[in-house]
Amino acid sequence: MDLLHPTLPTPLSSPTFRVGDVPVYGDAILAPMDGFSDWPFRSLCSALGSAMSYTEFVRAEFIVGAFEHLLPRFKYEQGERPVVFQIYGDDPGLLLKAASMVQELSPDIIDINLGCPAKTVANRGAGVGLMRTPSKVAQIFHDLSNALKVPVTGKIRLGWEDNRSYMLIARIIEENGGAAIAFHARTKEQGYGGQADWDAIAEVKASVKIPVIGNGDVKSAADIERMKNYTGCEAVMIGRAAVGNPWIFSRLDRAQVPPERVHQMVRQHLERNLAFYGPRKGLILFRKHAMQYLKLQHLPRATRTQIILQDNADGFLSLLDEAYAVLGEPAAQEIRQVT
Repeated sequence: MDLLHPTLPTPLSSPTFRVGDVPVYGDAILAPMDGFSDWPFRSLCSALGSAMSYTEFVRAEFIVGAFEHLLPRFKYEQGERPVVFQIYGDDPGLLLKAASMVQELSPDIIDINLGCPAKTVANRGAGVGLMRTPSKVAQIFHDLSNALKVPVTGKIRLGWEDNRSYMLIARIIEENGGAAIAFHARTKEQGYGGQADWDAIAEVKASVKIPVIGNGDVKSAADIERMKNYTGCEAVMIGRAAVGNPWIFSRLDRAQVPPERVHQMVRQHLERNLAFYGPRKGLILFRKHAMQYLKLQHLPRATRTQIILQDNADGFLSLLDEAYAVLGEPAAQEIRQVT
């Protein structure tokens, strides 16, 4: 692959795996991340090769009580399919009602979050809090898989340090109609730190017949194959490593992406943010992405800070263009020497 002009992955002629009757073409998937996996970022990752498009999670009570206000969270384009709507909650009845409502927006799959470790979620019995109540998990998956027209999946963790219930929960999901499991192999207490337990992913994969998507410590393109080979999982879910490097879904590490490609992506991502959220909110919400895009560039810290703190898009883009003009040909020559 020409690293100055990386191409998109070649479309596969046959599915890598299926979730229920939904074919999935590919084995690298953007993780649903609250505050990051919104439509602008999801759509860009999808175009670069993310094989499934998971929305940020949405609370079941909010869907039932304020559905119209939440519609932007479920935005997608046809080219992103298969599209997965992720919802969360601790009440089986409310989850069923919410899932039935969002099903009318024609997702391919509905996913139940059993993995969020945030105290505001887990301590009220939702997210990874559900993993402490196996009977409730069974009821949720039984009711939703029987009532809905689309496959129902679950995203789980190891559980809690005092109750690593991942094997039990995985079997319950499968036995009650779940069509796939995404497995972040960390405990609630680990959050997003420490080492992910790939042995646990392999253990779950060996114990269920439905697809397993591994998640945790995939930091480079090589880690995608490494996790698949180590665990046997059908696909790999990538979270933080994709922020600032959506090219990982094209099997490129950030060091392999030339500055002009980063420049182009920053502009495109910002344009989508502005169109989706509006000028002010779009720029503010884009800053966290801009920090990641720019931090590995050959730009002085003061220059990066000046760009990121601009309070209007025109100023941001003007300074961005000036900075990349300074990078210019020397940075391209450096990449050619490396390759």
